Amino acid sequence: MSITTAFRKLMKRVHNDERGSVSLETILIIGAIAIPILIVIIKFGWPRIRDYFFQGMDNLEDESDRLTNPT
Repeated sequence: MSITTAFRKLMKRVHNDERGSVSLETILIIGAIAIPILIVIIKFGWPRIRDYFFQGMDNLEDESDRLTNPT
């Protein structure tokens, strides 16, 4: 058996092997759904999320200063 015949046989076996195809298809479908959602959240929602986080941090800092320095 020559190397090319063995290689062809291997390629044919790999090509016909369908194990794992369902999980791969599921991952691709989830990715196709998740990526546009993440893009929309980052594009439009991130400024609001960032402002909400910074506002919460400012409130926490103000309350911490008020509790540590009661005047």
